[in-house]
Amino acid sequence: MTDFPQLHRLESADDPRVADYARLTDVGLRRKLEPERGMYIAESSKVLRRALAAGHSPRSFFMAEKWLEDLADVLAAHPDVPLYVGPDAVLEQITGFHLHRGALAAMQRPAPVELEQLLATSSRVAILEDIVDHTNVGAIFRSAAALDVDAVLVTPRCADPLYRRAIRVSMGTVFQVPWARLEHWTADLQRVKDAGFTTAALALSDDSLTLQELSARRDERLALVLGTEGDGLSAATVHHADLTVRIPMSHGVDSLNVAAASAVAFWETRPGR
Repeated sequence: MTDFPQLHRLESADDPRVADYARLTDVGLRRKLEPERGMYIAESSKVLRRALAAGHSPRSFFMAEKWLEDLADVLAAHPDVPLYVGPDAVLEQITGFHLHRGALAAMQRPAPVELEQLLATSSRVAILEDIVDHTNVGAIFRSAAALDVDAVLVTPRCADPLYRRAIRVSMGTVFQVPWARLEHWTADLQRVKDAGFTTAALALSDDSLTLQELSARRDERLALVLGTEGDGLSAATVHHADLTVRIPMSHGVDSLNVAAASAVAFWETRPGR
């Protein structure tokens, strides 16, 4: 067994040193707590490694002893970062679930990216309006990374891309795709348009273009706007967007899950198609 000088053994679930990991299954609490503390939780060895590769800084590591060797290189590279190890029962009491995916790490949130800076270096972006399901947000980021979307913008009420479940579903690609949280929706849609983007709202309307028709336009800069689960995009967003776009459907199906729709739209509008 490798010796880790930064290792601290946990004997009680009440240890104040691991407050970052307490009640991880309480979504309401974590959505408020983590941004306030300027941190997020990376779950699993793969996700943790992707976070570190993206340049994010760890606050601490948290795991059962059986995972130490798997992350020995990471722990050796961060000898000043506290490492908390304990029996499964104690760890589960702290977090609220069994750590079957390996290690956790409390990570410092990176500094927010300015919208203008993000738009200046992008030609294709996705805008997520009020998508509240973390699984959908994570899946959209994974598709964005795979299909060469330059950046993702999320509205003020959209789920946190750095929430544990979103990170896990994205397989850590939330660290690869630059993103920013908008502050004034829908006013910020005009800022996107002013930066030279054609804004295309995925919505059913009488004057919608098909996705193929949008792709054939070959817009130099394109922002695809995706709406919340169930209700879709707000009327104000559809009104202010340059275009509305639909994915043609068969067999009486009127729409796809937003994560599935994003993948189809990203593929059809990918650069160089």
